[in-house]
Amino acid sequence: MSRRGQEPDSGAESLSSDEKEVAAGSGEGEGSSEEHPAGEDSSESSSSSSSEEESDAEELDGRRSDEEQEEKESIPHCNESGVNCLPPCEHCRNENDKKEQVTPRRLSGGQHVVQLDAEGTYQCSLTGLIFEVTGAVKITYSLLSWSKYASLVEKPWIVGGPLFDVRCDSALALTSIQFPHSLCLGDHGAGMAFKVLHIKGQGAAIEPSADYSASHVKWLVSSLSPVGPLIQTQEPVQYHGVVILYKVVDEHPSLSFRVYVATNNDSFIKDISRAVKHSNKKFIKIDKPPVCQKLLQKGKRYRLVCEPEAEITPEEIEFIDGSLLKLKSYIEVYLEKPDDFTLSLVELESDATVWKAKLRESDWIHYDQNKNEQKRSTVGVKKRKPAITILEEDELCSKKQKTANTAENLTDQQLMGIAKLLGRQWREIFIECLRVEMKDIEQIQATEKEVNMQKFLVLSKWRDREQSNGTAETLYRSLRGKVPYEVEQVLQDFLA
Repeated sequence: MSRRGQEPDSGAESLSSDEKEVAAGSGEGEGSSEEHPAGEDSSESSSSSSSEEESDAEELDGRRSDEEQEEKESIPHCNESGVNCLPPCEHCRNENDKKEQVTPRRLSGGQHVVQLDAEGTYQCSLTGLIFEVTGAVKITYSLLSWSKYASLVEKPWIVGGPLFDVRCDSALALTSIQFPHSLCLGDHGAGMAFKVLHIKGQGAAIEPSADYSASHVKWLVSSLSPVGPLIQTQEPVQYHGVVILYKVVDEHPSLSFRVYVATNNDSFIKDISRAVKHSNKKFIKIDKPPVCQKLLQKGKRYRLVCEPEAEITPEEIEFIDGSLLKLKSYIEVYLEKPDDFTLSLVELESDATVWKAKLRESDWIHYDQNKNEQKRSTVGVKKRKPAITILEEDELCSKKQKTANTAENLTDQQLMGIAKLLGRQWREIFIECLRVEMKDIEQIQATEKEVNMQKFLVLSKWRDREQSNGTAETLYRSLRGKVPYEVEQVLQDFLA
């Protein structure tokens, strides 16, 4: 680390002690995150796109593909090896203390795991996290959304970088974690206070950082649960930024895009990807260099310019870090004719170009062609159904009856079996994936002390709310990729 961890005396009460306990408020889950045009409200509701004509196997493959694509999109500033590598910033000091790079194994639910075999300092090639260990250890970690814990971040503190949930099979062996941040310190680092938000159960503590650099905030591990960097400063905050593009996929010849301007913060970027995925429209991500060539500053105004001219709503935005916001703002671009065009993000004060990209039909035409090829391929293999025998008809009726049974609501016994398999993060999963309110969980916990019964009662409440849709298929779709593999297997068995 190139800078010392001695933090300036800002005069704030929150710096008078190493830890500050704050009360946890209820949080909405990531799965229900929505988005809206900057300066406008949105009435779009979250939805999952699936075709009733496809087979169950095709649906599952499609969902796996969506999840893999979402995970790739959530780290847009990596090179071919996956290393977190923003282009050199003229204001940030280069650091030559190379860490040993480790590539994690990906698990379900967006989790990563690394097995470190000896004492040393290691950097994750996908997330930029740096682990200091005293011996062999296995570390499991996942990226979380700040918006879920927005009520825990109180002024004057602001988000400094992505939020991670880190677990370890030998907590004593993991001595420190360095979290990547999205700030450009320049010559202002001495005027900033760095700490971390350490989420513990229903509350959180603001804990001191041990050190910081141009790219990371170092924290000495006290216990393991969700942790992310915070900063406090009286000076203007400047961010390394990204611009992320999505194109609406529909039958219209015109072009419609969403343009997201964000801090280069993986939690923020993953929120955007998830919000787009849960929109009631279908999108494809346009692969263009996302990193801004100039810094983004909170409070400054920026304009998106299109050549040739297009309908842009809104034409100007005031930049803020939207990490804590559930609704992610975007700029809408509409072109009547599908011609090549150039987008530029311009800072109004200086008229300097912050980001620029040339968009061509080839950037999205391959997707449409592949989609049409798949349709033609599917149509081509259709054959006339042969006549069936009485025995085959009986078997078909039996299969139809079995399929009908899978549409029945889950029983109490099935829900209890699922409850017993869920781990310690069941509350977060229910809030995020099943849209359960925290107040409902707290009411159940106030009257029922046994944890498995708490999980069962929450699942039962979800089933009652869903009415005729409280089925194994509905629950599987909602929880897939967020729960242990065993839970997914049980739900698939119910569908078999």
